[in-house]
Amino acid sequence: MPETIAILGANGVYARHLIPRLAAAGHTVIALARRPEAATVARANGCDVRTADIFDTSSMTIALEGCTLGVNLATSLPGPSGRGDWDANDKLRSEGVHNWLAACTAAGVPRVLQQSIGMVSANGPDWSAEDDVYNGPADTIAGKAIAASFVMEDAVKQSALDWLILRGGLFYGPGTGFDDGWRQRAQAGKLRLPGDGSDYVSLVHISDMAAATARAIERWPSRQTLIVSDDDPAPWKDVFGYLCAMHGQQPPPEGGENGFPNFRLSNARAKQALNWSPHYRSWREGFIA
Repeated sequence: MPETIAILGANGVYARHLIPRLAAAGHTVIALARRPEAATVARANGCDVRTADIFDTSSMTIALEGCTLGVNLATSLPGPSGRGDWDANDKLRSEGVHNWLAACTAAGVPRVLQQSIGMVSANGPDWSAEDDVYNGPADTIAGKAIAASFVMEDAVKQSALDWLILRGGLFYGPGTGFDDGWRQRAQAGKLRLPGDGSDYVSLVHISDMAAATARAIERWPSRQTLIVSDDDPAPWKDVFGYLCAMHGQQPPPEGGENGFPNFRLSNARAKQALNWSPHYRSWREGFIA
């Protein structure tokens, strides 16, 4: 049934892949953005663009008027645009979410869908599911990001609203910036393995993340936390070795910065709850798409 769906963070890459899917399904999409002039994808899909800032509860409350579902995709991650940084992103997640939930409540929005990160479930080389909890170092960039995401998730779960949380694997694909940088370094022979390359990474193509989100809105498995990732978690040495081979280069050497925890995620619960499977089951397929 068509709904009126507010997307906070409407200028981000995740939203830019999700909005066309929701519009094509017949939903009325309200794009909430701190910089509405940049919401070109939203406007191209016929969305109403409204100004809202996650640190301004009143602006969000006004912008959420008439919506039946609020989707929080707001991030402030460092990326190709030069905007954002890790500390700002942690603050957005740990503090901004309380403003978001308050605005949804004040505006009478009954349901919220919250983006989170699969690294919350990071559990080393063993398969991890939604009930697993990261217990690694807390003072690293990744540790702080995971701690902020725990705070965010707890706030959503403790609210009186109906909720759904999607923990995404590491995004790659058009607009994400990650694999573009990997490709460039691989082609130049400058790609380095994180550490010795033995840690696992769980990836998800951004289009698959958007497709799973659209399916979640359609089916709405209420008050669940679901991991959305591909079917093929792999050690970094396999992933980066594949990229180097694609560009005719030798396998990458060890010794690069290891900025992520060791995480090997299972998407079984999302597959069952959403009747969904990733189009790009493996990064081997996604990298050549």
